[in-house]
Amino acid sequence: MKRYGSVIGVQPEKLEEYKALHAAVWPEVLQMITACNIRNYSIYYKDGYLFSYYEYIGEDYAADMAKMAADPTTQKWWEVCEPCQQPLETRGEGEWWAAMEEVFHTD
Repeated sequence: MKRYGSVIGVQPEKLEEYKALHAAVWPEVLQMITACNIRNYSIYYKDGYLFSYYEYIGEDYAADMAKMAADPTTQKWWEVCEPCQQPLETRGEGEWWAAMEEVFHTD
């Protein structure tokens, strides 16, 4: 299992819309998240930023992420969510959400 953290800005005028979307995530999107070996997925908000955390339990992260990206329902979900988000200028090439470095963990 590998833990992932990422961060993205949220458009201030879209915060409530983003919260409403995630209060009623489409069931097919949730099914795809599970099918792609993601567990314990959470998104937090603070001071204009969204922080995402999840655990990946699969064997081929790149293949699972490609599977998710190819899913038409997930693509539509992202189209609805993306106008609410504001990517960080410092994100890596090809990233929408900026990956974060884990600096501490304890079980």
